[in-house]
Amino acid sequence: MAVSESVESVEAVSKPRKAAAKTASAAAKPKKPKSGTTDTEAAGTKAAGAKKAAGAKKATGAKKAAGRAAKPESHLTMVRRARKINRALAEVYPYAHPELDFEDPFQLLVATVLSAQTTDLRVNQTTPALFKAYPTPEDMAAAVPEELEEIIRPTGFFRAKARSLLGLSAALRDNFGGEVPGRIEDLVTLPGVGRKTANVVLGNYFGVPGITVDTHFGRLVRRWKWTDEEDPVKVEAVVAEIFPKSEWTMLSHRVVFHGRRICHSRKPACGACPIAALCPSYGLGETDPEKAEKLLKYEKGGYPGQRLKPPQSFLDAGGKPAPPMGAAPAGM
Repeated sequence: MAVSESVESVEAVSKPRKAAAKTASAAAKPKKPKSGTTDTEAAGTKAAGAKKAAGAKKATGAKKAAGRAAKPESHLTMVRRARKINRALAEVYPYAHPELDFEDPFQLLVATVLSAQTTDLRVNQTTPALFKAYPTPEDMAAAVPEELEEIIRPTGFFRAKARSLLGLSAALRDNFGGEVPGRIEDLVTLPGVGRKTANVVLGNYFGVPGITVDTHFGRLVRRWKWTDEEDPVKVEAVVAEIFPKSEWTMLSHRVVFHGRRICHSRKPACGACPIAALCPSYGLGETDPEKAEKLLKYEKGGYPGQRLKPPQSFLDAGGKPAPPMGAAPAGM
């Protein structure tokens, strides 16, 4: 009796073990595709695999970025990374340019003053009527303030901006023979003109290299850990030490382009960012590639740009001109 009970116990234990082994063996064997699987289904499976691979690649970039953020970075390493970012942005935005419409230095100066606290698009929609009424510094200096204010009202802060335009126009007429000077020391003496505005004019009309520190530029260089300075003049000085002078103007355009299109203030599109692997702030915004792609703006999102008369290089890259004031924007 004891022997049979022992045998029965062994059999009772061994049966579940054999069953489990059989189940494990069946799970280990690759499943044969069901008969009737279509090419479309196979292609779908392949696409899903490719999507996973892309996600894994993004995850690797995120890990690299997290690794950089976790350990201190030497100044030399930061400089090398900053220059890599600039080279990468040059490939992404080979058509980067000032996003204000202008035909001469006076128009560029006025448009830049008007661009404070508004979009370049709104300025570009406003300046055709403005320059038609006041084509020269002499004309604008003689403008009736209320009439000037009414024309530039869409740009916001129109009374303060009108005072600046009247003042700088009079200064150009009285002190510079009606011509916009080509030196920063002279430009910053004009009412309403600071280093940012002066660098825009010098870099984009006179060919004098300059770094334009606007809100986009300052935000991005801090996210990239090039500096933690908040003051624009200090930011300009720090960045000027990282890059050769010949790069200053185009660097400014590339950084601003990236800030307006991908690295937004509130919702950066991290998952669609071409320099994610170089960014220590990766993950601050949306990291899912599909969701991030929906956050892209202007030509990167298939929408019109900010200039009514953009350069040909922008149009050749698939960019679209902005609509004039009151027109429905195409493609939005």
